[in-house]
Amino acid sequence: MIDRPASQDIPRITLGVLAIFLMAAASIWIMLPFLAATVWATMIVIATWPLLLALEARFGGHRAPATAVMLLALLALLVVPVWIAISAIADNADRVASMVSSVAKEGLPPPPAWVERLPLVGARLAGAWRDLAGNADSLVGRAAPHLGEVTRWLAARAGGIGAAVVQFILTVLISGVLYATGEKAALGVRRFLRRLAGERGENAARLAAKAVRAVALGIVVTALAQTAVAGIGLAVARVPHAGLLAAVTFVLCIAQVGPLLVLAPATIWLFATDATGRGVVLLVFGVVAVALDNFLRPFLIKRGADLPLLLILSGVIGGLISFGIVGLFVGPVVLAVTWTLVASWVAELDRAPGERG
Repeated sequence: MIDRPASQDIPRITLGVLAIFLMAAASIWIMLPFLAATVWATMIVIATWPLLLALEARFGGHRAPATAVMLLALLALLVVPVWIAISAIADNADRVASMVSSVAKEGLPPPPAWVERLPLVGARLAGAWRDLAGNADSLVGRAAPHLGEVTRWLAARAGGIGAAVVQFILTVLISGVLYATGEKAALGVRRFLRRLAGERGENAARLAAKAVRAVALGIVVTALAQTAVAGIGLAVARVPHAGLLAAVTFVLCIAQVGPLLVLAPATIWLFATDATGRGVVLLVFGVVAVALDNFLRPFLIKRGADLPLLLILSGVIGGLISFGIVGLFVGPVVLAVTWTLVASWVAELDRAPGERG
């Protein structure tokens, strides 16, 4: 058989590249339903890997019990709160239905006194409330056209909650696999990147892991600090159910919503109930809690990954806008890897004259 020159074998090369592309596209298509759970599991495992190693050392070097503890913790943090929320909605469905039926028949009760004392909108809100309370038929007539839309919206949200629970469970399962085989998976990624980009690729993999841990550290520690300040403010201001509100604040801070959704209504309620002094105290604590996010999180992330601060902030904010919460991790990782590869490539040009000399 006569070997053809490469220039005469273009069809074979083209078909080979096309076959590889089609196989890669088919693989991605098959794995697409698991993509979000896989990304989340990867970020969680990378961020919590030191905790797994510490647990493994406490269990005498046995990986299985350490993995079991980590999975139980993930279930407690991810699945259990959603399940409790669904159960609470189901348990109170009858109560909500009877309340709606009572309002439809008897009308709204008179507005509480504190509604009228709300600044700016209190008088107008109380007047609108009284108008609705005095005319139950009008209330039902106004609400009837929207009942179908509300029902469809609730059905869609219920389906979304079910899908979220499934994604959470998949995330926990994939995390368990990665916890058990983390070293092999990391070695495979490093070997692939080394084959792709040489030593720069392997260094990029290590930097990506550092960036994920740094972002996780910044998010969790900042959320804890904001929750601590908010919880102290709620306790000092003697707001009812301060512990529960502090727990809700922590969840909102982890989700990057911030403590304002808890502290602002509590502060307004204090001012509306003539507790002006306590309202001022809680307002001061709220300003401090909100301000913590602006400097503490970037400082912690930069300390965990030695990258330019502008790059970190761009990755966190841009990733959050583009990809949602998971973008908090994906954004800095993508920018960090790109920055490292470009900087290393440019540095080779700087070393070339010295090597030639």
